[in-house]
Amino acid sequence: MKKITLFVLAMLTLVSCTKQEQTEQAKHPAFAYDATIYELNTRQLTPEGTFAAAEAELPKLKEMGVDIIWIMPLQPIGKLTRKGTLGSYYSIIDYCAFNPEFGTREDFEHFLQQAHKLGMKVILDWVANHTAPDSEWTQNEGWHYRDADGNLMVQYDWTDISKLNYENEDMRAAMKEAMHWWMDEIGIDGFRCDVAGEVPTDFWNDAMAELRLTHPDMFTLAEDEDKAFELCESAFDMYYGWTLHHLMNGVAQGSNSVQDLWDYFAKADTTVEDYAIRMNFISNHDENSWSGDEYERMGNAVEMMTAFTYVIPGMPLIYTGQEYGNHHRLEFFEKDCIDRDDNSPMRELYSKLNGLREKNPALFSPEKGAKMVRLDTDNEHIFAMARETTVRKRFKNVPNTVIGIFNMSGEEQDVVVNANIFAGAYKDLRAGLGWEVDEQLTLHMKPWEYFVLYR
Repeated sequence: MKKITLFVLAMLTLVSCTKQEQTEQAKHPAFAYDATIYELNTRQLTPEGTFAAAEAELPKLKEMGVDIIWIMPLQPIGKLTRKGTLGSYYSIIDYCAFNPEFGTREDFEHFLQQAHKLGMKVILDWVANHTAPDSEWTQNEGWHYRDADGNLMVQYDWTDISKLNYENEDMRAAMKEAMHWWMDEIGIDGFRCDVAGEVPTDFWNDAMAELRLTHPDMFTLAEDEDKAFELCESAFDMYYGWTLHHLMNGVAQGSNSVQDLWDYFAKADTTVEDYAIRMNFISNHDENSWSGDEYERMGNAVEMMTAFTYVIPGMPLIYTGQEYGNHHRLEFFEKDCIDRDDNSPMRELYSKLNGLREKNPALFSPEKGAKMVRLDTDNEHIFAMARETTVRKRFKNVPNTVIGIFNMSGEEQDVVVNANIFAGAYKDLRAGLGWEVDEQLTLHMKPWEYFVLYR
């Protein structure tokens, strides 16, 4: 009996330790590892530009495989020094109110409820760096920066905002209280934090730690890359892959090379925490409105670059309209609805890529996904990689492998790819056909053509 008792205790200890190890290994909410994030521009997604109209899009997004919806700021916009007719989302006059342009609190709560019923999470774009100049907060002494004459201070060319002063403890407390309101009362699932690097990291650490006491599965995205190491140490799950984005633009335009991409990945692995999730994107609201839509910047490389963002480490982003093949820059301060092609091939591509990511643990976000391995080629224009992990099937471990081969040029290319230890039987993502990958794979590739293979 004593031996049995000791055995049971030992097993319980083992199980407890295993659970503890799993908990310690999970740096992010469970839903985040195979997730795709979608940036929702309420104003421009539909002709109505409302929460109610956006709600009708939710089943389509779910069917396409979207897991997290990042909704751009939805609070009332300041009128003093407003830009354009409707103003900037990021000039907030009241943190705990709803912009009537988009609908009521009840409209948003219904939108949120429907998203949750479909199994999607919703995070709110949070503007903690500044307020509108006509916000009531500007009446509180010491809450904003002011010049020698007492005038509110702006940053860059953002003449419709006033920068907050984080040396003021009362303001900090009010900011945390507003964030609590959205999570505790409204029920959102986290935050995308605007210009996060401009706000002191100790505020983020304090605010997010406090929120996670009651919302342990909240998800956080920092709009920053330069301070990603410290921001993602504890406060944030994900950061912006700005450098990678610009490199992809450069490759599509002929000013950067495949080697530049590999050099970036080698450096990125040493400059951020290995569990920090990079957000991979070919567009977002800033890039679309100010630098041009993806077709303007990447031309015929758009489809290839989209697939690329799914197979490299990180989490892919879809911006409003990309699933409809939107082909124009959206006005930022005016109503300017996306181009809507219901038959756009991009929707089918996103659906396939989202399914690939969900079903292949090798592609999961750090730290649960596989490392990316470079496959040697004899052609400098070809980016070839593999990610491999093991999965349990029918009582045995089998490899789960994804291979990506990308012609990153606008010309036809012949290439020999050394697959080596990754040789074997695969399926092709786009055609669904079987592939036999030899240790040396010889291919003739069309301009901007790509192959994504999985087993």
